[in-house]
Amino acid sequence: MDWIFLILAGFGEMSGVTSLGYYSNYKNKLALVAMIISFIFSFTFLYLSLQTIPMSIGYSIWTGIGAAGGSLMNMWLFNESKSFKRFFFIFLIIISVIGLKFIG
Repeated sequence: MDWIFLILAGFGEMSGVTSLGYYSNYKNKLALVAMIISFIFSFTFLYLSLQTIPMSIGYSIWTGIGAAGGSLMNMWLFNESKSFKRFFFIFLIIISVIGLKFIG
């Protein structure tokens, strides 16, 4: 169950970063509210997951999901660069997160 909490926390982080992008681009108050709710959701589930998952593994995976997912969402929604190099390094983040899961 703790790994599900960690994945939910990562998705909350992705949502928060995406809402932050909307807010910084459009100054929409709804995006600000969505960002706050997303980060509260994310930190709550991160806290729950870290009850049994070691901090070093849990935090790294949470950050990786947020970084990779946030980058992909911003590429899709805000037309950020879609270069091969960007996809390659996002791929490395994902592979690293998977590796941490298996060695943890």
